[in-house]
Amino acid sequence: MDAAVTATAPPTRITEDKEDMKPWEQHSGVIRLPRFDYNAPSSLLTHSHSAFLITCTIKREKSATKEAITILHSFINGDQHSSDKTDTTSKRRKISAPETAVKEEGVTDLSLVKLIRNGLVLFIFPKNTFPDTVGIVSSVIQALESGKITSPAWCHRILPIQGTCSLNEKELHEVVSVLVKQFVDAKQDKLGRPLKFAVGFNRRGIEEMKTAKENLNGSNSLLDRNKCFEIVATAVNHVVKDSVVDLRSPVLSVLVEVLPLSGVPNGSLVAAVSVLPSNLVSTKPKLCVKALNSNTKEGFVAQ
Repeated sequence: MDAAVTATAPPTRITEDKEDMKPWEQHSGVIRLPRFDYNAPSSLLTHSHSAFLITCTIKREKSATKEAITILHSFINGDQHSSDKTDTTSKRRKISAPETAVKEEGVTDLSLVKLIRNGLVLFIFPKNTFPDTVGIVSSVIQALESGKITSPAWCHRILPIQGTCSLNEKELHEVVSVLVKQFVDAKQDKLGRPLKFAVGFNRRGIEEMKTAKENLNGSNSLLDRNKCFEIVATAVNHVVKDSVVDLRSPVLSVLVEVLPLSGVPNGSLVAAVSVLPSNLVSTKPKLCVKALNSNTKEGFVAQ
């Protein structure tokens, strides 16, 4: 499933003396900054999307956007999961071969989504397009660890989002079940029993949204961490009866991120879901996707 990294390819340099460059010089390089896709929030409310959520240095979102495009430009075209054309039973999700077009100026099929929270950058793929985001991020991590690319200056982590849904019990249970089944089916011969799993939940920036404040007052109990953990654990146990929570050494980790989207109607919240293997997560001090550099400390609340 992991995207291939060509062994003979020369090292890719992500940063070029950025400390010596003014912010406007960083932003006016070869890669053009994309505009926000203002149709994306409504699409996220009605369709499941694959995506990348990047955490970055606060007030450096533009620099991180360019840096992320450089990273993704290098690896999306190497996404080699075309043999994994798996149709799921979910009407909202269809896992298929990569359909991403990559040009010199950037990754053209990725849309940049406006968020209300600083320190985050969100790119989504078009609806019904589900490339192997986990494999792509895995290849990025491998390339960093092997020295094929240098550590980014602004991007801290890249969370590979495999599906999104409205934040309600039915849809969250459905998306988690589909992704866990996909994970288990791909690794059936390698998984021990009981299956050890962990759940991470993040709602950073959500408290700043008017719609979230209303939901926090009782209309959407899934914003309560314990309720979200309960729904996700039930979905995992539905797919794998013999499964237990293990925060120290999970074989798979289900990460749920409530996206702080700009421009969504009142009362509407969107959750992003990832089911990650152990080699892509860190469990200490908090459960989270592996950092791209050693100075990153943010993570998910785990259970």
